[in-house]
Amino acid sequence: MDLNQPLAFRVRPKTLEEFIGQEHIVGKDKLLYRTIKADRLSSLILWGPPGCGKTSLAKVISETTKYKFTKINAVTSGVSDIKKAIEEADNPLLNPSGKCILFIDEIHRFNKLQQDALLPFVEDGTVILIGATTENPYFEVNKALISRSMVIKLEPLKKEDIFKILKNALTNKEGLGTYNIKISDETLETIAEVSNGDVRTALNGLEIAVLTTKMNSDGVIEITNEIASQSLNKRKAMFDKSGDSHYDNISAFIKSMRGSDADAAIFYLARALNGGEDPVFLARRIVICASEDVGLANPNALVVATSAMQAVTMVGMPEARIILAEAAVYVANSKKSNTSYNAINKALEDVSSKDTGTIPMHIRNAPAEGMQDFGYGEGYKYPHDFPGHWVEQQYLPDKMLGTKYVIKGENDI
Repeated sequence: MDLNQPLAFRVRPKTLEEFIGQEHIVGKDKLLYRTIKADRLSSLILWGPPGCGKTSLAKVISETTKYKFTKINAVTSGVSDIKKAIEEADNPLLNPSGKCILFIDEIHRFNKLQQDALLPFVEDGTVILIGATTENPYFEVNKALISRSMVIKLEPLKKEDIFKILKNALTNKEGLGTYNIKISDETLETIAEVSNGDVRTALNGLEIAVLTTKMNSDGVIEITNEIASQSLNKRKAMFDKSGDSHYDNISAFIKSMRGSDADAAIFYLARALNGGEDPVFLARRIVICASEDVGLANPNALVVATSAMQAVTMVGMPEARIILAEAAVYVANSKKSNTSYNAINKALEDVSSKDTGTIPMHIRNAPAEGMQDFGYGEGYKYPHDFPGHWVEQQYLPDKMLGTKYVIKGENDI
């Protein structure tokens, strides 16, 4: 056992049968399982959060197919590394099978030039590409590569799956099987839960707990809940303020306010703040929601949201969390109307795609002397000169007469 290698590396599965989790893609008779077993593998993009098994799955695939396996990391590699891997794949002495799996970790870090360099070799079958990414590949990976690959979405591992992996690590001779360890299932379940779907975090926490705990007088390393909690520090937040989860969380935050679920709105607000999201950005989203989704049902929501944004800018964190919470709850609990949102969108569509005619002469401006002679402002009726401060006259161009943009909703005041 090489203790210089982390536990997560040492207990990595070697076969599909040993692989735990992701049953929706590698369970028996599932698409990827059948593809691998039939040796009909095509290029893959494995998309999922950290610690969900992307690298382990790629390694299992290579072991199952017995193809040459070459791994490069997009952070530290360039076009020259790609060319070197291709040359080795093409060399019958180095690669008698004639097929090679090229595993690229964090493929989203490759720029367009680097991704383009892969294309011809993926297309002609020189290499079977397996790219791993935590980011949405439809945004971050070259469309040509996407079209030549099967995109596989991996989910965070379930608590039960991580528990099984931890139990295996305790008995596996390459893991912690050579140690005399006493740890309850309850403590293992706590580690599994706190890791939040990231098996690497769970295994690292368990290994730290074992290696930093002294044996008792009986020669046993006893891991308690307290020791496990200290080794894991605190619950791992599944949030990356610059990544895909950022957009998912903000979407959920806005939709919760729109759907009048104040509890969900507060939850996603807390998740964003815990992940290091910019509080001013969050305040801007509340302002937009107050206008787009509350609108004319409660115009005061926009006043509250705008005041909150100003207050957040002046106060800053940590107190800004209270201001954001107040505004988010107010917006979520307000009646909803998208009358203004629909009205401006329809009007913008008309002015950008139709011949909407000309502005009626009587409501045009006549700032300079002599313009009245051409009909500018002629015949305009000043509403305040009439009973009720209203008078009937034409405002829309002739070609747009009868058009309705503002259709009052049931919640509009």
